[in-house]
Amino acid sequence: MKSKRPAPIIVFITGAFVTHNCWDQWKPFFESQGYACYAPAWPHKDAPAAVLRSQHPHSPIAQNGLQDVLKLYSDFIAQLPAKPIVIGHSYGGLIVQLLLQQDSVAAGVAIESAPPLGVVALSWSLVRSVLPMLGLFSSTKTTFLPSFSQWQNAIANGLPLTDQEAFYERLLAPESKKVIREALSLRARVDFRRPHAPLLFLAGGTDRIMPAVLNHANFQRYRHAQSVTDYHELPGRCHAMLGQSTWREDAAFVLRWLSELKVAAVAPQT
Repeated sequence: MKSKRPAPIIVFITGAFVTHNCWDQWKPFFESQGYACYAPAWPHKDAPAAVLRSQHPHSPIAQNGLQDVLKLYSDFIAQLPAKPIVIGHSYGGLIVQLLLQQDSVAAGVAIESAPPLGVVALSWSLVRSVLPMLGLFSSTKTTFLPSFSQWQNAIANGLPLTDQEAFYERLLAPESKKVIREALSLRARVDFRRPHAPLLFLAGGTDRIMPAVLNHANFQRYRHAQSVTDYHELPGRCHAMLGQSTWREDAAFVLRWLSELKVAAVAPQT
């Protein structure tokens, strides 16, 4: 009797300033398509957003650095029975790129990705949105919590007010200043010339904090001709793309990309 083929695995990688509940719609969508899905929480962030906000500014989240977050996902992936597909949003997109560099995944999708070291693009909306998040001239021993106004302008621009308020209440969490600043350090370096698993960049057409021009610059840095690197811009998507009314359409686009590459047929890890 022919043994049943194991389900391909997806690990969803959360970005900064939100909880892993941002994947609450995407995870069951891909599970319904036959994938085994996981969405691990960042260190010190496995709690409802309201609880995490109540701990600000002296939250243990302030201890997190880029290597702490990367290690959490690396260790989680290492105990899986096969190389997974990784899908990350924003800072999670940077983690996707770093995991591909480790050759530990079967494919990656970087949605509105925070760029690795050295990737730059001219954008006033980027500067205006990112600078406050760095918490410059303040102690890294405390966390940074965006105001609702900052959330509206940098993350959820263009959404109805009711959606902006609902997403803020359900998802917004304080963040480590250290982890944000280290995205600009050598810890966030990627070797763009080395071979890598298939990688898709998805950009939001109205994203202010990680604008499409920055995502495209990130995509263009990859130089290995035999490795699959794709880019697609989704019009009308702000940085809160995962929860917009178009989320199912966007998830379906990712599903088609994976299906066309046949990356579901992942060999077991050795």
